[in-house]
Amino acid sequence: MARTTTSDARKKDTREKIELGGLIVKAGLRYEKRALLLGALIELGHRIRGDETERSRLIAIGAEAFGKADD
Repeated sequence: MARTTTSDARKKDTREKIELGGLIVKAGLRYEKRALLLGALIELGHRIRGDETERSRLIAIGAEAFGKADD
């Protein structure tokens, strides 16, 4: 039973990572350096912490991008 739980957790983790990578591709950032991407995400985390207006603005942009047909 424990082995199945571990396997399921690994599969879930792998799927989540693949989906997150897909967001990078969808944003048009596939060929950017990893250091740049990580730096941008860290900076974004700092900027949205406690700023509900900015968080809402970015959610709207993302929701619109999801609504568009895949490129």
